[in-house]
Amino acid sequence: MRFLPASLLLVGASCAVLSACSPAPSATPTVDLAAVETAVKADANQLVADLNARDAAKAVAHDGADIVNMQHGAANYVGVDADLATTKLMVSDPNFKLAVSNESVDLAASGDLAVYHATYTYTFTSPASKAAASETGNLLLGYKKQSDGKLKLSWTVLSDAPAPAPVAAK
Repeated sequence: MRFLPASLLLVGASCAVLSACSPAPSATPTVDLAAVETAVKADANQLVADLNARDAAKAVAHDGADIVNMQHGAANYVGVDADLATTKLMVSDPNFKLAVSNESVDLAASGDLAVYHATYTYTFTSPASKAAASETGNLLLGYKKQSDGKLKLSWTVLSDAPAPAPVAAK
């Protein structure tokens, strides 16, 4: 039987003690980005469905507490209460309808932030003509992970696109 020198045993024992005391390397949790993307699209589509159902309370339930809404031609409205008041006015329009298309989602690698992009068509009652009118534009929804771990709306941006130029007669 062969014995190890005492100095080698001491070094080996010291290493074992030190490695037991030092923290284990932190494992970075993997995020299923495809699942996050699917969840964000589902939430955005449910938001549109809630708006089209004229249910302002359900629509605003998608908001985080720090929601900031930005729309062309209007002052920003901040917070859930301001969003609820504005949403109630919007969905009370008898011609209100919102449709989205060309959806995409950009995600942070951590899954903590997401940006939903879509084109929208918004139908409403024109204040000038009192008839149904519509606009198209770009919709951005910013999602941020909340303290409960859920992604909620942190900001929204609606920006209308210019009306197409009239076609000249030949």
